[in-house]
Amino acid sequence: MLPLIDLRMHDGSRHFGSLPDNGDFESLRDVLSQLAGVQVTKFVTDQVTEAWIHFTYQQHLFAANTQLGEWWFFVDDPTCPDEILRGLLSHAGKFLRRQ
Repeated sequence: MLPLIDLRMHDGSRHFGSLPDNGDFESLRDVLSQLAGVQVTKFVTDQVTEAWIHFTYQQHLFAANTQLGEWWFFVDDPTCPDEILRGLLSHAGKFLRRQ
């Protein structure tokens, strides 16, 4: 079972997971888009060191950001069910861990 983080941000969102920053920014965006129900709403990158991916999934708002060699995953609603969070991390992790 994937361990979850429960770190609350100043805006009320929850940092719930981290995965290694392997692969390029666009590939992770595309991998997330392949998960049924994911809708990418915003993608911002400097094409060098940082990217933000904003998306919806299972009626929740999410963001992923590159930080310190990892992808950090956030959910706007800190009460989002753990099974949704684990499913999302598992899907992204299949791509990021094999790179």
